[in-house]
Amino acid sequence: MNRPGHHPRAMRKITASASARFTYLAEAIARTFEPTATQLEELERAYNATGEYLIDCPEFEGLVEQVHAQGSRQMGTIVRPMDANREGFDIDLVVRLSKAAVVRYGGLGGATLLLEHLYVVLKRYAERHGLGIERWERCVTLIYSGGMRADFAPVIDDPLQVLPYGEHHGRIPDRERKNYLSTNPKGYCLGFDAAAAVSPVFRLSEALTADFAEARKADLVPLPGVDEVFARLLSRFVQLGKVHRNISFGELEAGSDIAPTSVFLTSLFAKAYAFLAPQPHDGPLDLFFDIVELLPKLFEREVLQSGKEVWTLMNPCALSDNLAASMNESKRQQAFSQWQQ
Repeated sequence: MNRPGHHPRAMRKITASASARFTYLAEAIARTFEPTATQLEELERAYNATGEYLIDCPEFEGLVEQVHAQGSRQMGTIVRPMDANREGFDIDLVVRLSKAAVVRYGGLGGATLLLEHLYVVLKRYAERHGLGIERWERCVTLIYSGGMRADFAPVIDDPLQVLPYGEHHGRIPDRERKNYLSTNPKGYCLGFDAAAAVSPVFRLSEALTADFAEARKADLVPLPGVDEVFARLLSRFVQLGKVHRNISFGELEAGSDIAPTSVFLTSLFAKAYAFLAPQPHDGPLDLFFDIVELLPKLFEREVLQSGKEVWTLMNPCALSDNLAASMNESKRQQAFSQWQQ
């Protein structure tokens, strides 16, 4: 491990050829693990049909305004799930309800009632179409043919202009806490897009472009040009991190869920990229190394008297939403540190 304050880039020299090859491989690997165009069409057709059903169902009496994808599908970071035995992809969806839903689902027991209504409505749909269904603390999951899993999370509109992208802020019910929590899935995606839009500065850009073109010619994998690849470099970096995580933790026994969560990894990669991309690097490989080295420094750590360590990574687009909350188990924290190293 490098000493705090030490800059490993000063002692790292990466050729344009090596960086171009890395960029080519990163693009090829990401495409291997993401849905094909046909799979995306099938996925969208499935959840759009379910969304139309939810909007028209009588139980919600016109309160559902829209059902839309969130998370990895929107940010271009979707990869196959960790379970190697499953072909389908996982997708997160928001069932967005108007502010008027507060009248019906506010007050004592309102959060639990909203989740119950969503489950009842989706259960009827699942039985009608031969789908599997599961219920969770904040969402209901439909399991489609082929193994695709779609998490439907109800969110009531609650704009808060004091937050970045606050016009998209909402409240999500939590069954265990029996109340509503602050959330902003659309704002989170917009924040990721803003980070991804930061143009990386590469010292070896001309040689890198030429070597990438040569790599594309040498292999028979149809990949886009370097400009298009650089335009979504952050998404590719996140996909690489998630694929590496899935392979690293995929052989663990069932129930040994210690892998870093996707929202935690995605948030750290985006934060690191936005900070490091404007700084000159030899190429994408050099930038990727620096991003991975910076990850452990981008969240707060507090050691309690009991010895337990609490990690905090606040969501700037929502209130009191700790994106590292799922990481506050010692085994998962140790696993992340070992994986990062």
